[in-house]
Formats: sequence, C-alpha cells, structure tokens
Amino acid sequence: MTRRPVIGLTLDAEPAGGWSKLPWYALRQNYFSAVIAAGGLPVALPHAPELAADYLGMVDGLLVTGGAFDVDPALWGNEAVHPKVTLKPGRTDFEIAITRGALERDRPVLGICGGQQLLAVALGATLIQHIPDEHPSGIAHEQPNPRTEPGHDVEIAPGTLLARITGVARMSVNSAHHQAVKSVGGGLVVNAVAPDGLIEGIEAPGHRFALGVQWHPEYSVGAADPKILRAFVEACA
Repeated sequence: MTRRPVIGLTLDAEPAGGWSKLPWYALRQNYFSAVIAAGGLPVALPHAPELAADYLGMVDGLLVTGGAFDVDPALWGNEAVHPKVTLKPGRTDFEIAITRGALERDRPVLGICGGQQLLAVALGATLIQHIPDEHPSGIAHEQPNPRTEPGHDVEIAPGTLLARITGVARMSVNSAHHQAVKSVGGGLVVNAVAPDGLIEGIEAPGHRFALGVQWHPEYSVGAADPKILRAFVEACA
C-alpha cells in the first residue's frame, strides 16, 4: 500500500466552560475527512510553539485551519486593534511559528479562511481588520445561509497555481469571514478575488506549495473544492 502523506492540522482552542470544565481543543470533523478523502493521513497539532520543529520533523505538510478569531494586527505592524477583532494569542503564536518553520523548510502549506490570513501575514501581507469598515460591499462575506452552500463567486486569476488546480476561471464558494488580505508582499500573488474586488486567495510561487483560500473547501460545495485538497496532499507526497 502506498504511504499516505502525514498532514498536520492546527487546532482551535477554547477556555474552560461549555464542552469541558477545563480548557479544550476542537476542530470540525470535515477537516479530517476531507484530508483522508484526498489521500492524506491527518494528525492534530496541539499549541506548543517550542515544539514546532519537532512537529515539522514528523509531518509532510501543514494545513492551517480557520476559526472564529483574528490574527494579531501587531504581526503586520498595526498597533491599533479594531473593536471587532478577537484574539487567541496561544493559537496564533503556535500557528505563526509552525507556518514560518514549514515555509523555511519548503514544506507544503495550505491555509483555509483564517489560515489563509495567517499564511499571508507570515509571508509579509497586511490584513483588513473589519471588512464593513474598510471595504464596504453588497456581498455578505459572512454569508447568512449555511456553510454547506455557496455564498458568492470568485474569479480565479489565469496562470496561477489555483487556476491549474481547479481548471476553472470562476467558482462558487462558501464565505465566513470579517477580515481579508489587504495588500500582499513581494513573494505573494493574488489568485482569486470576489466580485467586489476583495482578495479571496493567495499563493507564493517561490515555494514548493504555499496556497491560501478565504473559503472552506473542506465542505466541498463545488466540484473544484476537493481538487484543492488533493493537490495539496499530492504535493506532500
């Protein structure tokens, strides 16, 4: 049997209360099932920045997941924090450490939703802290309908890795974010935009595989979504 590439997935974290009386980790099952369906072997990565190098010695690729929180603006040089911004320092400290470590080792990285924003910041980008204030739009980027359905379309830039993976110029995506990439650094390329011009995807051509999408392909709301996961896992083989 061909060995499945080991894919490390970052976890969300919550304080005591709700599901447990003690602090707990969580991640939706479809992240794991989507990686398995794509041919990978998913493993969960607890938040320990000092162990980032040890984790990277075990995994073949890194999937930075999303969550209902935001990347610290201090990481891209913005000292002012918008009132709508929610921080999870322990999670972000770990994710920035392991993402930078993966990029230094040229390990494949896939960033999904907030994970795309984290990947972008690790590669020198800045973020819009709150879309309604900085980029008013008629598009609901926090879509009101279920995440299992598309919320809007994105245009995919020709000649990009994302275009080669999906084989389409336009696709419908699910959308659940109040932040977005604002400007990209020299090593980044914008590969997808919403009809209102908001950046929906980024990639770093100088790396083996460094791709971020603002939507959630693990839900497979369209035929192109599983192709993103498969391409990532194949790059990890």
